[in-house]
Amino acid sequence: MPYAFIHDVPANAEMYDKIRALLPDVAPGLQAHIAFKRDGGLRYVDVWDDEASWVAFHDEHVERAVAKVLATYGVQPDPASVTFDEIDVIDVWHGARQAASSA
Repeated sequence: MPYAFIHDVPANAEMYDKIRALLPDVAPGLQAHIAFKRDGGLRYVDVWDDEASWVAFHDEHVERAVAKVLATYGVQPDPASVTFDEIDVIDVWHGARQAASSA
């Protein structure tokens, strides 16, 4: 069963880009990740194969990358400044790009 959540963070696009650059290109178990601006920061919507995949990736990569980038801004991670809400996924639909034909 997919594991999904909405995560609101008090960050900006510049911080996000720096954190994202520290993460591996492949995240085993990740089905979809969407990051977008909102009032007060950014919102992430993630869908993973299961909770264990998210926890492993978070613990091995995300936590370290976030701490490293925030330190460059002189900021300590503050769990009280973020919201994390699990969501019940009904469907995940992936669009596929079709290769352009060379006619």
